[in-house]
Amino acid sequence: MITQIKVEEQIGGVILHLRGQFIGGEETDELRDTLNKLAENEKNKVIINLANVTYLNSTALGILISAHTHFVKRNGQVILCNVSKSIENIFVITKLALVFPMAESIEDAIKKLET
Repeated sequence: MITQIKVEEQIGGVILHLRGQFIGGEETDELRDTLNKLAENEKNKVIINLANVTYLNSTALGILISAHTHFVKRNGQVILCNVSKSIENIFVITKLALVFPMAESIEDAIKKLET
């Protein structure tokens, strides 16, 4: 299996760089496991970089929603960044754009975490 997620530790948080399509297979399991490990390690500020993601299905959205809920309950935050227009449309149509903070770039997402 090709790893579709790169974890980058940052001061005060973690950046997840996702790549490819998340359509309910091994890649989606990897996303769930990665987010669960971050929660277990008490990381509560997560930036999810979607620059290289071409598709998210309902399973992947469910994992992101679950993670968002978990982190927010612990006074944490999940911010999406570098969201392509097609992926953003999925979030708008499902009204998840009202739930997830989004940033234009990783730098902007880091600034949002600091406020």
